Amino acid sequence: MEKMGLTDRRRFHTVQQAAGPGRNGMRQRKVITLGAALGTGSLLVLAVPQIASATPRECSYISTAFRPTLTYGQTGAAVKQAQCLSNLWGGQPPKLAPTGVFDVAMLKKIKWIQGCHGLPENGVIETRTWQVLYHPALDCYHPYPA
Repeated sequence: MEKMGLTDRRRFHTVQQAAGPGRNGMRQRKVITLGAALGTGSLLVLAVPQIASATPRECSYISTAFRPTLTYGQTGAAVKQAQCLSNLWGGQPPKLAPTGVFDVAMLKKIKWIQGCHGLPENGVIETRTWQVLYHPALDCYHPYPA
């Protein structure tokens, strides 16, 4: 192998510098990029609204896959499920006894829950309302009716 003279070494280093950073420089950039991505991801988690999720153990009157349309006056296990799920909401609203009867108190609470999520406040428990019941918001800024 041929020895490099001082001039050759200078040219070699000049070419290396012009070509860009070596392995160490690239590693530093990767580490900085990864750190920035993780930091951004952490901030996004804090910015997303927190939602509670109902587990079947807490309210297990019916299968979580069974979500019939319910209206005022109906009775049964699905009504009990909706009553139980509505009780997972915190704050001011009264807790409903799981009687299995869709009464006036339940109608009022369902309308309030629907209003909290921008759903039509019709008191009918259908697909979108079931979704909200199974995944309640931790807080609602919609005032509970007197």
